[in-house]
Amino acid sequence: MGAAILPDLGTEILIPVCAVIGIAFALFQWLLVSKVKLSAVRDASPNAAAKNGYNDYLIEEEEGINDHNVVVKCAEIQNAISEGATSFLFTEYKYVGIFMVAFAILIFLFLGSVEGFSTSPQACTYDKTKTCKPALATAIFSTISFLLGGVTSLVSGFLGMKIATYANARTTLEARKGVGKAFITAFRSGAVMGFLLAANGLLVLYIAINLFKIYYGDDWGGLFEAITGYGLGGSSMALFGRVGGGIYTKAADVGADLVGKVERNIPEDDPRNPAVIADNVGDNVGDIAGMGSDLFGSYAESSCAALVVASISSFGLNHEFTAMLYPLIVSSVGILVCLLTTLFATDFFEIKAVKEIEPALKKQLVISTVLMTIGVAVVSFVALPTSFTIFNFGVQKDVKSWQLFLCVAVGLWAGLIIGFVTEYYTSNAYSPVQDVADSCRTGAATNVIFGLALGYKSVIIPIFAIAISIFVSFTFAAMYGIAVAALGMLSTIATGLAIDAYGPISDNAGGIAEMAGMSHRIRERTDALDAAGNTTAAIGKGFAIGSAALVSLALFGAFVSRASITTVDVLTPKVFIGLIVGAMLPYWFSAMTMKSVGSAALKMVEEVRRQFNTIPGLMEGTAKPDYATCVKISTDASIKEMIPPGALVMLTPLVVGILFGVETLSGVLAGSLVSGVQIAISASNTGGAWDNAKKYIEAGASEHARSLGPKGSDCHKAAVIGDTIGDPLKDTSGPSLNILIKLMAVESLVFAPFFATHGGLLFKIF
Repeated sequence: MGAAILPDLGTEILIPVCAVIGIAFALFQWLLVSKVKLSAVRDASPNAAAKNGYNDYLIEEEEGINDHNVVVKCAEIQNAISEGATSFLFTEYKYVGIFMVAFAILIFLFLGSVEGFSTSPQACTYDKTKTCKPALATAIFSTISFLLGGVTSLVSGFLGMKIATYANARTTLEARKGVGKAFITAFRSGAVMGFLLAANGLLVLYIAINLFKIYYGDDWGGLFEAITGYGLGGSSMALFGRVGGGIYTKAADVGADLVGKVERNIPEDDPRNPAVIADNVGDNVGDIAGMGSDLFGSYAESSCAALVVASISSFGLNHEFTAMLYPLIVSSVGILVCLLTTLFATDFFEIKAVKEIEPALKKQLVISTVLMTIGVAVVSFVALPTSFTIFNFGVQKDVKSWQLFLCVAVGLWAGLIIGFVTEYYTSNAYSPVQDVADSCRTGAATNVIFGLALGYKSVIIPIFAIAISIFVSFTFAAMYGIAVAALGMLSTIATGLAIDAYGPISDNAGGIAEMAGMSHRIRERTDALDAAGNTTAAIGKGFAIGSAALVSLALFGAFVSRASITTVDVLTPKVFIGLIVGAMLPYWFSAMTMKSVGSAALKMVEEVRRQFNTIPGLMEGTAKPDYATCVKISTDASIKEMIPPGALVMLTPLVVGILFGVETLSGVLAGSLVSGVQIAISASNTGGAWDNAKKYIEAGASEHARSLGPKGSDCHKAAVIGDTIGDPLKDTSGPSLNILIKLMAVESLVFAPFFATHGGLLFKIF
């Protein structure tokens, strides 16, 4: 077998040091962003002359950078957005906090009752000849790790939102000096969020493992079973963050677009539009806070899935600490790789023109993937024994270290393929989106038909990429291989999040420029940043969905092993009914979230119309709209409407497990995974394509685009309607579905001991 080259002490130093480096780098990037002052002070630094292809001094004169009013206005708008986002998240977290405490009590009661709250040691699950810690200990520690995961998830989302609202106006002010400066500010702010989240997630998980080890000692099976609560906590908070934030942002966005752009023919983010502040707040609570919690949940779950399987393989049985923490070492190296990759965007290369923005962001993905492949090869060589065994449904499978490297690499490259396919289908630089834009010539109906067809077609290659990575990783290393493939896809999470968060920050920057009454040239620059951000956000969603498919499959494998199911036979009625019901759940969930956005948007449209009709001088710009009422409509609707979809996801595994047992539950998990992934990819890409088709017409960058425009034309109005339909698809239903499939799987795994002992009540009665 052979031991790992990296000693245990090396692992104990490496993981926390990488996490601390990540946090320090995030703080350093934040410091650089904070140097952009929200006050009218001239930049007197000696190197301010011609960075990023612009002579700053000339542009300062040309754009009137010393106009104190513009800067004050920017600061005021930023303050309003920040206050709106903070107050919404605090309201949301109050409700989520109550749920978290209630669910923690449920975990304790269910898991504690497995052995009747006994404090005496029990026979180990996988080796009955040995004794392990009591079920009550698993209940207590699972509850603690659930709360830890939940709090870390909420903090990740909140920090992301704070950084984004701090950076939006600074990006607007930098846009006066050139597109390059604005790009660097927005990207650095995204990097702050990416590195904080990746490093915090890793550090909290590592500390939790070491603290739990004090009690569990050699019972690694029990220790890592209790740690799965961390993934459950992270994902359950992410669900509420994604759904609540998604409903908030899209209700405001749809209301602002339909009345402002279609009915009143005023530009996007016009300060006369009453829903404009709510729309910009929504970008931060949905696309930033919700997405941060979502990707943190994926990271936590893939780590937990890998650790659970490893704990019952030779790593756990022989107590090989370094090999056991291989998933965490991969994530640690990922932080270092992402740090180097970020420097390519901010320091090694300069953005000199608008057309260089999107390639620069794509380079980030390619560079991080190539460097990470080298990093994983080194880690696999030093942190793993040359050969070892992996638990595979009751038997131990012989695996070599190079095979595990290939599992991680296949996940990493599958992520890149999914990213590029998503970009091809959602960027207006390519024919699919241009075809959708062209279909607007004949009205909104053809636009909708073309957009839906594009979304369905965009599923094909990502599904093949996921299928190949599942086959390769399972062949080499069973369920552990799939778990580390998911981890491979998420290993560059810091870069992925930086690219993702960059989009909403640029979007906000454009909104602030419009509301502060800055020149159209500034708005063109922020629009260019935003269009690139739209595509990269779609790429981020592709990563999240692809990794969710792998994570939930790995969790499914861990659940089947823990519930002592030898085979999942589709031909048995128990399993098949689960399968068909599970496949229906994503549709039910999507219906709930879409309807929620629709009813909230309805109220928003009515309120915006009311203000335009009843406030004298609003259209002329002599009176101010009542922004607060629109913010309140979005807040109330999202808090109220996030509960039913959340309850559906959280209660389904409990109801099925208790009433129908573990076999039916395994069918439900498989069904929801298979149908959820397809709907999530098509919904996200359809929405992204409609959005960029609208932007393609608005920008008028090519002869073809100009023939469809300008803004306000019938063609443009048809594109706006398509974009409005796509909003809840790409920002509410689509991204929330990947949480649905992961969350049900991790919840089933946490409650597996209870279901295996007391589940299937209906089949026991009849």
